[in-house]
Amino acid sequence: MSNVITYEDLKAHSKKDSLWVLLHGKVYDVTKFIDEHPGGDEVIMSEAGKDATEAFEDVGHSDEARDLLPGMLVGEFEQDGLKIKSTSSASSHTADRAVQQTSNAMYFLPLTVLAAYFAWRFYSS
Repeated sequence: MSNVITYEDLKAHSKKDSLWVLLHGKVYDVTKFIDEHPGGDEVIMSEAGKDATEAFEDVGHSDEARDLLPGMLVGEFEQDGLKIKSTSSASSHTADRAVQQTSNAMYFLPLTVLAAYFAWRFYSS
């Protein structure tokens, strides 16, 4: 990958019609995905022009969401005016994965219970 993205480049692409985000030291063009984002466009827009790594990891994005990233990659970020939060240590990745799994279970379990309840109501009528 030869594209090096500066802070000025990142800031220049912080509008809804051209939106880049910085995650783990890499810049991604999420413009085409913004209307499909499950959290809404305002969530991504609030991270425009800055390091969105912490916000991305705090939510606990799924493996499917992470699989979309390589297709959106613009280039590596040049550290010329924005501190990049490093999450490269093994313990950090382990903690991130644990948070992600807990977050997924936090949504999956209640939805499963709700679906079972409605199925029971439907079939018991």
